[in-house]
Amino acid sequence: MARSTRMTYFRENIERMGGYMPGHQPVGDVVKLNTNENPYPCSPKVMEAIRAVSEESLRKYPKVHWDDFREVAGKILKVAPESIVCGNGGDEILTMLMRCCCDRDRPLAFPVSTYSLYPVLAQIQDCSTIEVPFNAGGELPDDLFDNKAGLTILCNPNSPSTSLVPVDEIARLAKSLDGVLLIDEAYVDFARWNCLELVRQLDNVATLRSMSKGYSLAGLRFGYCVASEKIVTAMCKVKDSYNLNAITQAAAIAAISDQQHLKQNVAKVIAERERLSQELFKLGFKVPPSDTNFLLAEISAPSAKSIYEKLCEEKIYVRYFDQVGLDDKLRITIGTPHQNNVLFEALINIV
Repeated sequence: MARSTRMTYFRENIERMGGYMPGHQPVGDVVKLNTNENPYPCSPKVMEAIRAVSEESLRKYPKVHWDDFREVAGKILKVAPESIVCGNGGDEILTMLMRCCCDRDRPLAFPVSTYSLYPVLAQIQDCSTIEVPFNAGGELPDDLFDNKAGLTILCNPNSPSTSLVPVDEIARLAKSLDGVLLIDEAYVDFARWNCLELVRQLDNVATLRSMSKGYSLAGLRFGYCVASEKIVTAMCKVKDSYNLNAITQAAAIAAISDQQHLKQNVAKVIAERERLSQELFKLGFKVPPSDTNFLLAEISAPSAKSIYEKLCEEKIYVRYFDQVGLDDKLRITIGTPHQNNVLFEALINIV
């Protein structure tokens, strides 16, 4: 049989792309403050739910439309269960909407700097991007309005900047668009407000929620989207057949049902967020207000890169972005009081 004469087995856009680069995942006895995980345990009810999963439920396929989670979440969020779509992490929600809305003639738009997965998904979908810098104060740039994208994504609160755009400004953006606006609210549990009301008002708006941050379930991989019937119908067409297993669905139901535990964890993170911000300010960092579970700390000397490298030597990991506009900053996840104290002591010696 003759060999293939193809130069590559892959689509041209896949051959060109570099792929998503996740934050470093160190192992062992370290202080890990680089990937925005919640430092506190998930609700005990989650582990109870996982242990209670029966052999019978593992023998069968899981519920294809996540009926039980939708019912519970709908009551908590005060939305119709049918307006909720669930995914294998918030990243799958992003993938679903990219499949629905974007192609070579329908670009993806988003303000930058922001979550670095967005342009990677656009490369996979083989669509162009409209990337517009945020204004200096974190406000929406004028060029984002009236864009011709099939999908516009706004991370709000934003990563890595920690900024939060007011709801009325986002409503103005949505009304200016012909395409869908997805508000990525992965960090919204730590924020002063959310945009859920816009979903009720505008049929081109969807909001993404994650259980990785507030609910301490980054390892579970569960995210969901609240959107209009039109958007939900399209997303269900393109999702994987049985995209969430029975254990994940049971754990997610238990987590979202325990709102008291969520509020307690969020309150502890916010308290440490304020303390960490004040301590960094004393050391000479510029730290803008944060509506997330992390801080973006800027310093001119010593360099952010050198601080990052010295922290790594002491097995303390924060996030450094070697790119223009971020290369003088460190993104620091809010840890426990003990973890934050270890960080303070190291920074005092370094700075």
